[in-house]
Amino acid sequence: MRRIRRDGCAAIGPLARNRPSDPDASTSRQSPKPVTEAEAIRLAQAGDAAAFEFLYHMHSRRVYALCLRMVNNPPDAEDLMQEAFLQLFRKIGTFRGESAFSTWLHRMTVNVVLMRLRKKSLPVASLEETTDPDDETSGPRKDIGAPDLRLSGAVDRVNLERSVEKLPPGYRTVFVLHDVQGYEHNEIADIMGCSVGNSKSQLHKARTRLRDLLQEEVRQQARQERHAAKTQTAHDD
Repeated sequence: MRRIRRDGCAAIGPLARNRPSDPDASTSRQSPKPVTEAEAIRLAQAGDAAAFEFLYHMHSRRVYALCLRMVNNPPDAEDLMQEAFLQLFRKIGTFRGESAFSTWLHRMTVNVVLMRLRKKSLPVASLEETTDPDDETSGPRKDIGAPDLRLSGAVDRVNLERSVEKLPPGYRTVFVLHDVQGYEHNEIADIMGCSVGNSKSQLHKARTRLRDLLQEEVRQQARQERHAAKTQTAHDD
């Protein structure tokens, strides 16, 4: 991470080990570089700064991508990524290997983002709704620019991303994890702390809501184009 936090905590990431005020900087530079994730986790739990740096470089791009998809704002996503890794720095000692490290980290990241959204008083969809848990459309898509949820006609990427941003945070989280990040429902259930059925239900509702939002985007765009055409015709006359 690139900057020193306002709360006085050291920056995490490329600048952390080189800060002159860090008493462990010389020690961390002399530490042997971890060669596997498991080794890096073990060393980081023992307080090795270089090992934590290794984990940061291994996972930061995907954590940032997850934050960006959830908030659709690069500065906010950067800040949330830093907050997620600060949480990781504080809590890595509690990791017991009961799930994949990436799943554990992404669960932490999702919680950080949802806490931010709640502070902004945005509606959060409940994960306890279980209507139509098995009524799921097509399988996972890892690219948000993939074919559009069975809408008639083409929907461009900008409209899709704008519509995803309008989803309630709970729906948006499951949609991003499944259709963008490519997680399976059992993994999402682990990340979100819900059942597989609830994950499927949330995805179904997210896709249904997204179809409605996309259709409205298309209608709005068509109205704007008609208005522009009429204005141009009147101007030409």
